[in-house]
Amino acid sequence: MTTRPDTEADLRGLIRDTAMDGDIPERRDGFRRIASGQPEAMAERVERGGVSALAVGEGPELVWFHGGGYVFGAPETHLVLATALARQGLRVLLPRYRLAPEAPWPAMLEDARAFVAASGPVVLGGDSAGGHLALAVARRTRVEGLALASPNTDRTGQSSTRGRDGDLMNDDATDAELARMAMPGMPPDDPDVSPLVADLSGLPPLHLEAAGAEILLDDSLLLARAAALAGVDVRLRVTPGQFHMFQLWPDVLPRGDESLARLGAFARDALARDTR
Repeated sequence: MTTRPDTEADLRGLIRDTAMDGDIPERRDGFRRIASGQPEAMAERVERGGVSALAVGEGPELVWFHGGGYVFGAPETHLVLATALARQGLRVLLPRYRLAPEAPWPAMLEDARAFVAASGPVVLGGDSAGGHLALAVARRTRVEGLALASPNTDRTGQSSTRGRDGDLMNDDATDAELARMAMPGMPPDDPDVSPLVADLSGLPPLHLEAAGAEILLDDSLLLARAAALAGVDVRLRVTPGQFHMFQLWPDVLPRGDESLARLGAFARDALARDTR
């Protein structure tokens, strides 16, 4: 198992020095190197609805869809994150959904829905594209809550932060490239592409976490506003100075651990309400 960075400076250096260009296998390897040192031996392997997953912790269930633009990432890259969430008294499940470009949308949606349909009461969560996937499932399936970290929500041009510089983990050109791989030929105003323009009135309670320096900041701010106007119970927390997906390193970044603690506590409380 590759060693995790010890400090925020080491982490930032690792991200800056890891090439994320090249062909798809090379880029996936780069993402795995950035998310190094995951405790795979601690995870249980489960299957639901024909979809496999890794699970950690005990308690009511939070289904967390990993990020990576629908092209990178896997349950194995998110086990440190899941373990931090599980400390809130949760069983956290990381489904292995299909990835683009080999399996474009709606393949990942089909996998996510099949997994959730075979589960009991759950809160759905996810980071980045995983947050987008959780939103897509929650628009179609009853769940107890949504715990999201910086979901992609808008490709219609309403976001004012997508063109900014300084997000260590994301940039607008790469984000758009991954979206074209994942959703080829789909128009920006399709609700599956841009949940911001969807009917949000049926969503469960929603907790959003975002980073102050990321290009997707406005995706969260705009979603919070639209969901609140649609009558959804919404809470939003922005962590200043952090970059996209900073929650992947709760062992290195205390503010990442704090963000996941808030998401996990929200999920635990939402599931407790369901059992009363």
